[in-house]
Amino acid sequence: MVADFSQETWWLSVLKAVFILVFLILSVIMAIWAERRVLARVQTRPGPNVNGPLGIPQLIADATKLILKEDFWLAGAEKLSYMLAPLIAAFSAFMVFAIIPFGPQVSILGHSTPLQLTDFPVAVLYVLAISSFGIYGIILGGWSTHSTYPLLGAVRSAAQVISYELSMSLAILSVFLVSSTMSTSGIVASQTTLWWALGIAPSFIIYVISMVAEVNRLPFDLPEAEGELVAGHMVEYSSMKFAWYFLGEYINMFNVSAVCVTLFLGGWRSFVLASFWPGANEGWWPMLWFIGKVWLLMLAMIVTRGTLVRFRYDHFMAFGWKFLIPVALAWFVMVALVQGSRSFSGLSFQAIMVVISGVLLVSLILMFLIPGGEEDDSPEPLLAADGTLIVPGEEIDAFAGGFPVPPLPGQTLPPSPRQVRREEQLVAQAQTTPDVAVQEGTDD
Repeated sequence: MVADFSQETWWLSVLKAVFILVFLILSVIMAIWAERRVLARVQTRPGPNVNGPLGIPQLIADATKLILKEDFWLAGAEKLSYMLAPLIAAFSAFMVFAIIPFGPQVSILGHSTPLQLTDFPVAVLYVLAISSFGIYGIILGGWSTHSTYPLLGAVRSAAQVISYELSMSLAILSVFLVSSTMSTSGIVASQTTLWWALGIAPSFIIYVISMVAEVNRLPFDLPEAEGELVAGHMVEYSSMKFAWYFLGEYINMFNVSAVCVTLFLGGWRSFVLASFWPGANEGWWPMLWFIGKVWLLMLAMIVTRGTLVRFRYDHFMAFGWKFLIPVALAWFVMVALVQGSRSFSGLSFQAIMVVISGVLLVSLILMFLIPGGEEDDSPEPLLAADGTLIVPGEEIDAFAGGFPVPPLPGQTLPPSPRQVRREEQLVAQAQTTPDVAVQEGTDD
């Protein structure tokens, strides 16, 4: 059932807006605490998680540091853009939860109202528009500083968000087709008997991968790769301006998780509990199921950060453009064909998707069973910049030109003099040791 706002009043809207602000800020604090605790357990290492009772005093220390740290302004920066960039990033993040349904219709001080700030026929498109607007905060933050590394981080982030937003949008379009609505409350209502994570599982997998890349989390945190770009577009920010970026990044994690729960995991509905508890999806209980699902996705992103390594940038972009987007587009076309055939064949959506899933499963099995051609692993000759042919395994003299030159691909350096001397000493030791043992045995 679509949300009914007929009894909504202005003070109810203000109350919901305040609740969303408080909920997001407290959730960010809990996420930072949980991330440290979980990563410490996953990677078996102590850290701020043991600072005081349950590591909680570390959160107070971090907040105090951000507030009291010196707030500098770059002399050569574009002042207006430099100031607005972190604010745009943070406030864009706060706006997404306005259309997220926390639960069904409830009674608040005698007024029947849904646990949702607002909803409209194209609510999910509003989410995509806000997330696209948030990119300006990143781009302006990198450009306005007139510094090289922030600009490189901003360009990386813009390329990453645009690339993976396409695959995310295609996954969301599949939800539009099977739900026949773009309203978030309508999409939740369409998952009464079947979650779309099961009905259109490929779209769910594509969205989950894209959402991790969208919020710059490992293994997709290329804009903030510590070994390359330090803190990406946030390098030249400090104190509260840096804190706005930091806050927006964690809120965006909750945003993509909440959208995933709404579109694919039944929203606030719990069909497992509802199967034996009639009141599971009534009253205020569904808010608990919704928040629990969001936190499960948050914990999954935290564990992913502690277990996977960072992509190389060219592999990362190739994965998005050459694999994820074509697969998402092909699956979207398949879902459209299924939806079109339903009106003529009269078959249920579940039956058609079972057939398609079986075809995909058989195809995957055949891909693993059919042997491929043998690959030639021998290295191919390479051509150097000066036109000379590089023989694989050839030893070169690094000091031939008077200064050390690193080997090109396929070339190797001769062993160092220190290594040669060490090997000679080991050989000499091995030759003299048996003689000494024989002499000691004769003396005894």
